[in-house]
Formats: sequence, structure tokens, C-alpha cells
Amino acid sequence: SSGINAEYGDTFHHKTLEAGEYTFCFSNEFSTFAHKTVYFDLDLGDESTDIGLDEDGGAHATALTQLESSAYAIHESLRLVVDYQNHHRLKERIGREIAEYLCERVQNWSIGQTVLIVIVAFGQVFMLRKLFDKPAARGGGGKVGI
Repeated sequence: SSGINAEYGDTFHHKTLEAGEYTFCFSNEFSTFAHKTVYFDLDLGDESTDIGLDEDGGAHATALTQLESSAYAIHESLRLVVDYQNHHRLKERIGREIAEYLCERVQNWSIGQTVLIVIVAFGQVFMLRKLFDKPAARGGGGKVGI
């Protein structure tokens, strides 16, 4: 454990220099009440040593056949497509969470506005009824006018 601290930011990249087990530790020290979601993607191993290079980084004694070269190129292209898909899924999920949060806030604001409109409507009806009540009901008791 190297104690790497990535508190803020969109992405964090780390390349390990030693083989072995690694531990992830996620902290929620900034906001203990808010819900947090963490996404991470692990790229394990260096695939460039699989085909075309030996352990020392030199070329193999045998050359790759055209079929092996094509298969390797297809493999690399598909790996790149999977990386793009993962990145797209992550951005889509983040956008969806933002949209759902915004929808919830707008809905709560709308409910509050609706309640306020109903309260004001009842208040206006009460005030109008009180204004047009008979004078005897208001406690005036006497005749008004001629």
C-alpha cells in the first residue's frame, strides 16, 4: 500500500512497479451523509509482452505468421473497443445519476409550489367569504344604510 490519495477528480491512473497484492481504500470523509458511487476499471498485465516480444524485450526467434499478426491486430482492436465501451458506460451512468438527482429536486420544488398554491387558494376563499359575510354575522348587529 503506497498511500495514494486521489480525493478529487474524474480519473486516476496508477501503474504498479511491483508484482503482488494491492488494496483499495475508499474514504467518505468529506460527506458522511451523501451517497457516493465509485467506479473503477482494472487493466491487469501488460499485453504487449504476449506476442512479438520475449521476456527481455527483444524479438522472438521466430517471426509471426500473417495469421498470427492479423489475430493480434484484431485482439488489440477489440480490447480498444471494450475500453471505449467501458468509458461510455461510465459517462452514461454519471449523466443518468445527475439527471435523476435533478429530476428529484425539480419534483420536490414542484410539490412545494403546488402546496403553496393550494394554501393561498384556500386563504383567498376564506378572506373573500369573510369579506362578504352578513354584517350581523360579523358582530355589527345594527342596520346599515337608510
